[in-house]
Amino acid sequence: MKPLITVENLDFTYPDGTPALLGINLEIGEQEFIAFIGQNGSGKTTLSKCINGLFKPTAGKVIVEGIDTSRRGVIKQLVTKVGYVFQNPDHQLFNRSVKSEIAYGPRNINLPEEEVEERVREAARVAGVSEDLFETHPYFLPKGLRQRVAIASILALKPRTIIVDEPTTGQDMQQSLEVMNFLRALWKEEGHTIIIITHEMRIVADYAERTVVLGQGQVLLDAPTRQVFAQPEILQQTYVEPPQITRLAQKISMDEPFRSVLKVEELEQLTKETLS
Repeated sequence: MKPLITVENLDFTYPDGTPALLGINLEIGEQEFIAFIGQNGSGKTTLSKCINGLFKPTAGKVIVEGIDTSRRGVIKQLVTKVGYVFQNPDHQLFNRSVKSEIAYGPRNINLPEEEVEERVREAARVAGVSEDLFETHPYFLPKGLRQRVAIASILALKPRTIIVDEPTTGQDMQQSLEVMNFLRALWKEEGHTIIIITHEMRIVADYAERTVVLGQGQVLLDAPTRQVFAQPEILQQTYVEPPQITRLAQKISMDEPFRSVLKVEELEQLTKETLS
Protein backbone atom coordinates (compact mmCIF):
# COMPACT_ATOMS: atom_id res chain seq x y z
CA MET A 1 0.00 0.00 0.00
CA LYS A 2 1.31 3.44 -0.97
CA PRO A 3 2.22 5.54 2.12
CA LEU A 4 0.33 8.72 2.95
CA ILE A 5 3.57 10.56 3.72
CA THR A 6 7.09 9.98 2.44
CA VAL A 7 10.13 11.79 3.81
CA GLU A 8 13.23 11.45 1.63
CA ASN A 9 16.74 12.52 2.72
CA LEU A 10 15.25 15.48 4.58
CA ASP A 11 17.57 18.19 5.91
CA PHE A 12 16.38 21.32 7.66
CA THR A 13 18.55 24.20 8.84
CA TYR A 14 17.18 27.21 10.70
CA PRO A 15 17.89 30.71 9.31
CA ASP A 16 20.56 31.28 11.97
CA GLY A 17 22.50 28.30 10.57
CA THR A 18 21.49 25.77 13.24
CA PRO A 19 21.03 22.30 11.66
CA ALA A 20 17.87 20.61 12.99
CA LEU A 21 17.34 17.60 10.71
CA LEU A 22 19.96 15.50 8.91
CA GLY A 23 19.06 12.94 6.26
CA ILE A 24 15.65 11.86 7.60
CA ASN A 25 13.94 9.01 5.75
CA LEU A 26 10.47 7.97 6.84
CA GLU A 27 7.24 6.53 5.52
CA ILE A 28 3.89 6.96 7.27
CA GLY A 29 0.90 4.88 6.23
CA GLU A 30 -2.85 4.97 6.62
CA GLN A 31 -4.37 4.64 10.08
CA GLU A 32 -1.14 4.46 12.05
CA PHE A 33 -0.68 5.69 15.62
CA ILE A 34 2.89 6.96 15.91
CA ALA A 35 4.86 8.69 18.66
CA PHE A 36 7.84 10.95 17.97
CA ILE A 37 10.11 10.94 21.03
CA GLY A 38 13.52 12.33 21.97
CA GLN A 39 15.07 14.99 24.15
CA ASN A 40 14.48 18.71 23.57
CA GLY A 41 16.26 19.78 20.42
CA SER A 42 16.23 16.28 18.90
CA GLY A 43 14.15 17.42 15.90
CA LYS A 44 10.68 16.08 16.79
CA THR A 45 8.71 19.28 16.33
CA THR A 46 10.82 20.44 13.38
CA LEU A 47 10.14 17.16 11.57
CA SER A 48 6.42 17.49 12.28
CA LYS A 49 6.32 21.02 10.92
CA CYS A 50 8.12 19.86 7.77
CA ILE A 51 5.50 17.13 7.37
CA ASN A 52 2.58 19.55 7.50
CA GLY A 53 4.26 22.19 5.35
CA LEU A 54 4.91 24.88 7.99
CA PHE A 55 8.63 24.45 7.27
CA LYS A 56 10.14 23.90 3.82
CA PRO A 57 13.03 21.41 3.50
CA THR A 58 16.55 22.78 3.17
CA ALA A 59 17.34 19.62 1.20
CA GLY A 60 15.46 16.45 0.34
CA LYS A 61 11.69 16.35 0.14
CA VAL A 62 8.43 15.57 1.90
CA ILE A 63 5.59 14.13 -0.15
CA VAL A 64 2.11 14.25 1.43
CA GLU A 65 -0.52 12.30 -0.48
CA GLY A 66 1.29 13.05 -3.71
CA ILE A 67 1.96 16.72 -2.92
CA ASP A 68 5.54 17.97 -2.70
CA THR A 69 5.48 20.31 0.31
CA SER A 70 8.31 22.44 -1.10
CA ARG A 71 6.20 23.57 -4.05
CA ARG A 72 4.80 27.08 -3.90
CA GLY A 73 1.09 27.60 -3.40
CA VAL A 74 0.30 24.19 -1.91
CA ILE A 75 -0.49 25.24 1.67
CA LYS A 76 -4.28 25.26 1.11
CA GLN A 77 -4.03 21.71 -0.18
CA LEU A 78 -1.80 20.59 2.67
CA VAL A 79 -4.13 21.80 5.43
CA THR A 80 -6.72 19.37 4.13
CA LYS A 81 -4.18 16.51 4.31
CA VAL A 82 -2.29 17.06 7.59
CA GLY A 83 -3.70 18.85 10.62
CA TYR A 84 -1.38 20.22 13.32
CA VAL A 85 -2.50 20.81 16.91
CA PHE A 86 -0.02 22.99 18.82
CA GLN A 87 1.19 22.16 22.33
CA ASN A 88 -0.68 25.21 23.61
CA PRO A 89 -4.12 25.42 21.95
CA ASP A 90 -4.15 29.18 22.64
CA HIS A 91 -1.51 29.55 19.91
CA GLN A 92 -4.05 28.56 17.27
CA LEU A 93 -7.35 29.84 18.68
CA PHE A 94 -7.99 33.42 17.58
CA ASN A 95 -11.70 33.71 16.72
CA ARG A 96 -14.28 35.14 19.08
CA SER A 97 -16.56 32.13 19.26
CA VAL A 98 -16.18 28.37 19.23
CA LYS A 99 -18.29 28.07 16.10
CA SER A 100 -16.34 30.65 14.11
CA GLU A 101 -13.10 28.98 15.22
CA ILE A 102 -14.17 25.60 13.88
CA ALA A 103 -15.55 27.20 10.71
CA TYR A 104 -12.42 29.24 9.95
CA GLY A 105 -10.55 26.53 8.02
CA PRO A 106 -13.38 25.43 5.73
CA ARG A 107 -14.24 29.08 4.99
CA ASN A 108 -10.59 29.85 4.27
CA ILE A 109 -10.52 27.22 1.52
CA ASN A 110 -13.70 28.76 0.06
CA LEU A 111 -16.18 25.97 0.72
CA PRO A 112 -19.88 26.80 0.28
CA GLU A 113 -21.48 28.05 3.51
CA GLU A 114 -23.86 25.11 3.62
CA GLU A 115 -20.93 22.68 3.60
CA VAL A 116 -19.08 24.79 6.18
CA GLU A 117 -22.09 24.50 8.50
CA GLU A 118 -22.25 20.74 8.00
CA ARG A 119 -18.51 20.31 8.66
CA VAL A 120 -18.63 22.46 11.79
CA ARG A 121 -21.39 20.37 13.36
CA GLU A 122 -19.76 17.07 12.40
CA ALA A 123 -16.31 18.12 13.65
CA ALA A 124 -17.78 19.38 16.93
CA ARG A 125 -19.67 16.11 17.40
CA VAL A 126 -16.58 13.98 16.80
CA ALA A 127 -14.42 16.19 19.04
CA GLY A 128 -16.97 16.19 21.85
CA VAL A 129 -17.66 19.94 21.69
CA SER A 130 -21.29 20.68 22.56
CA GLU A 131 -23.22 22.99 20.25
CA ASP A 132 -24.31 24.80 23.41
CA LEU A 133 -20.76 26.24 23.45
CA PHE A 134 -20.82 27.54 19.87
CA GLU A 135 -21.27 31.20 20.88
CA THR A 136 -18.74 31.02 23.75
CA HIS A 137 -15.33 32.65 23.43
CA PRO A 138 -12.75 29.80 23.38
CA TYR A 139 -10.61 31.51 26.03
CA PHE A 140 -13.43 31.12 28.56
CA LEU A 141 -13.18 27.32 28.29
CA PRO A 142 -10.91 25.07 30.39
CA LYS A 143 -7.74 23.87 28.67
CA GLY A 144 -9.10 20.41 27.90
CA LEU A 145 -12.07 21.90 26.03
CA ARG A 146 -9.89 24.49 24.30
CA GLN A 147 -7.78 21.60 23.03
CA ARG A 148 -10.92 19.85 21.74
CA VAL A 149 -11.97 23.03 19.95
CA ALA A 150 -8.50 23.22 18.36
CA ILE A 151 -8.82 19.60 17.24
CA ALA A 152 -12.36 20.22 15.94
CA SER A 153 -11.03 23.12 13.86
CA ILE A 154 -8.57 20.67 12.31
CA LEU A 155 -11.18 17.93 11.82
CA ALA A 156 -13.40 20.38 9.91
CA LEU A 157 -10.77 20.34 7.15
CA LYS A 158 -10.99 16.52 6.99
CA PRO A 159 -7.27 15.67 7.00
CA ARG A 160 -6.34 12.02 7.10
CA THR A 161 -3.29 12.72 9.31
CA ILE A 162 -3.41 14.63 12.60
CA ILE A 163 -0.26 15.70 14.49
CA VAL A 164 -0.68 16.63 18.16
CA ASP A 165 2.26 18.29 19.94
CA GLU A 166 2.48 17.30 23.64
CA PRO A 167 -1.22 16.36 24.00
CA THR A 168 -1.04 15.89 27.79
CA THR A 169 1.16 18.81 28.90
CA GLY A 170 -0.36 20.82 31.75
CA GLN A 171 -3.19 18.37 32.35
CA ASP A 172 -3.89 16.08 35.27
CA MET A 173 -4.12 12.30 34.92
CA GLN A 174 -7.87 12.27 34.24
CA GLN A 175 -7.65 15.02 31.62
CA SER A 176 -4.68 13.26 29.98
CA LEU A 177 -6.63 10.01 29.74
CA GLU A 178 -9.61 11.82 28.20
CA VAL A 179 -7.42 13.45 25.54
CA MET A 180 -5.56 10.26 24.71
CA ASN A 181 -8.72 8.13 24.58
CA PHE A 182 -10.20 10.72 22.24
CA LEU A 183 -7.15 10.48 19.96
CA ARG A 184 -7.40 6.70 20.08
CA ALA A 185 -11.05 6.96 18.97
CA LEU A 186 -10.04 9.21 16.05
CA TRP A 187 -7.54 6.53 15.07
CA LYS A 188 -9.65 3.42 15.65
CA GLU A 189 -13.15 4.62 14.82
CA GLU A 190 -12.62 7.54 12.43
CA GLY A 191 -9.64 6.05 10.57
CA HIS A 192 -7.15 8.90 11.04
CA THR A 193 -3.39 8.52 11.19
CA ILE A 194 -2.31 10.03 14.52
CA ILE A 195 1.17 11.35 15.30
CA ILE A 196 1.92 12.52 18.84
CA ILE A 197 5.02 14.38 20.00
CA THR A 198 5.56 13.67 23.67
CA HIS A 199 7.94 13.26 26.60
CA GLU A 200 5.44 11.05 28.46
CA MET A 201 6.76 7.53 28.01
CA ARG A 202 3.80 5.90 29.76
CA ILE A 203 1.50 7.57 27.20
CA VAL A 204 3.70 6.22 24.40
CA ALA A 205 3.65 2.71 25.85
CA ASP A 206 -0.13 2.74 26.33
CA TYR A 207 -1.23 4.27 23.02
CA ALA A 208 1.37 4.34 20.23
CA GLU A 209 1.75 1.28 18.00
CA ARG A 210 4.93 2.64 16.42
CA THR A 211 7.60 4.90 17.87
CA VAL A 212 10.19 7.03 16.10
CA VAL A 213 13.14 8.04 18.29
CA LEU A 214 15.04 11.14 17.22
CA GLY A 215 18.42 12.35 18.43
CA GLN A 216 20.54 15.22 17.13
CA GLY A 217 18.33 15.58 14.07
CA GLN A 218 18.49 11.92 13.03
CA VAL A 219 16.24 8.88 13.36
CA LEU A 220 17.85 6.55 15.90
CA LEU A 221 15.03 4.01 16.02
CA ASP A 222 11.81 3.42 14.09
CA ALA A 223 9.94 0.29 15.14
CA PRO A 224 6.89 -1.07 16.98
CA THR A 225 6.81 0.59 20.40
CA ARG A 226 7.50 -2.60 22.33
CA GLN A 227 10.66 -3.20 20.29
CA VAL A 228 11.80 0.39 20.82
CA PHE A 229 11.49 0.15 24.60
CA ALA A 230 13.43 -3.12 24.51
CA GLN A 231 16.55 -1.20 23.39
CA PRO A 232 17.41 1.01 26.39
CA GLU A 233 21.03 1.44 25.30
CA ILE A 234 19.87 3.38 22.22
CA LEU A 235 17.21 5.29 24.15
CA GLN A 236 19.89 6.47 26.57
CA GLN A 237 21.58 8.32 23.69
CA THR A 238 18.65 10.72 23.66
CA TYR A 239 18.00 10.66 27.41
CA VAL A 240 14.75 8.70 27.08
CA GLU A 241 13.91 6.12 29.74
CA PRO A 242 11.24 3.43 29.22
CA PRO A 243 8.25 3.55 31.62
CA GLN A 244 8.75 1.79 34.97
CA ILE A 245 6.30 -0.96 34.06
CA THR A 246 8.33 -1.72 30.93
CA ARG A 247 11.59 -1.75 32.88
CA LEU A 248 10.01 -4.08 35.44
CA ALA A 249 8.81 -6.47 32.74
CA GLN A 250 12.24 -6.46 31.13
CA LYS A 251 13.96 -7.27 34.41
CA ILE A 252 11.51 -10.05 35.28
CA SER A 253 11.94 -11.60 31.82
CA MET A 254 15.74 -11.71 32.07
CA ASP A 255 17.48 -15.04 31.69
CA GLU A 256 17.45 -17.21 34.80
CA PRO A 257 21.12 -16.68 35.77
CA PHE A 258 20.59 -12.91 35.80
CA ARG A 259 17.16 -13.13 37.40
CA SER A 260 18.61 -15.06 40.33
CA VAL A 261 20.97 -12.23 41.25
CA LEU A 262 18.45 -9.43 40.77
CA LYS A 263 18.03 -7.65 44.09
CA VAL A 264 14.65 -8.12 45.70
CA GLU A 265 14.80 -4.50 46.87
CA GLU A 266 15.18 -3.27 43.28
CA LEU A 267 12.13 -5.19 42.12
CA GLU A 268 10.12 -3.90 45.07
CA GLN A 269 11.12 -0.32 44.31
CA LEU A 270 10.24 -0.63 40.63
CA THR A 271 6.87 -2.12 41.54
CA LYS A 272 6.15 0.75 43.93
CA GLU A 273 7.08 3.31 41.25
CA THR A 274 4.87 1.57 38.71
CA LEU A 275 1.83 1.54 40.99
CA SER A 276 2.30 5.09 42.27
